[in-house]
Amino acid sequence: RLGLGEVEMGVNYAVVITSNAGLWAYDIGDTVRFVSLAPARVLVTGRIKHFTSAFGEHVIAEEVECAMAKAVEAAGGQVVEFHVAPEVNPDAGLPYHEWLVEFAELPVNPEAFATALDAELQERNPYYRDLIAGSVLRPAVLTPLPPGAFHDAMSRRGKLGGQNKVPRLANDRTMAKQLLPHD
Repeated sequence: RLGLGEVEMGVNYAVVITSNAGLWAYDIGDTVRFVSLAPARVLVTGRIKHFTSAFGEHVIAEEVECAMAKAVEAAGGQVVEFHVAPEVNPDAGLPYHEWLVEFAELPVNPEAFATALDAELQERNPYYRDLIAGSVLRPAVLTPLPPGAFHDAMSRRGKLGGQNKVPRLANDRTMAKQLLPHD
């Protein structure tokens, strides 16, 4: 636990609230980053449960969202929705992160899109970069999905509507299996 005098700008923190009315160390589930220390101002950067760390990489939602934006900027395409899931035991080769993406408009070069995703994630996350450099993981794998894949998967889960958001990150393949076409 840190007081306001101990925080640093540019670092993500979990918000834990204690009050003199009896609330003690209540974790609200948000992550914030200080953008100013005097006065103290924060930017909400995500949710604590929105991360993947199947390999010790500690990737957070903000990092994958920025990587996706950079990939679209670099390689084109129009993204409807996406989900990132680890493939821990692939049939061949090293483990990897699979980016399951529903496009409204496919990028002209999907390989360049995947390369841009991976490069930006490595730039933003040193743990991920080290796992790629150390040949623990292979670079990100892009799997384009058919139109309506996310709507159908969320419908099957009973999670349609504005209060239900597609999980962008997972530590398992539950959502990935629901998104991938069945044989």
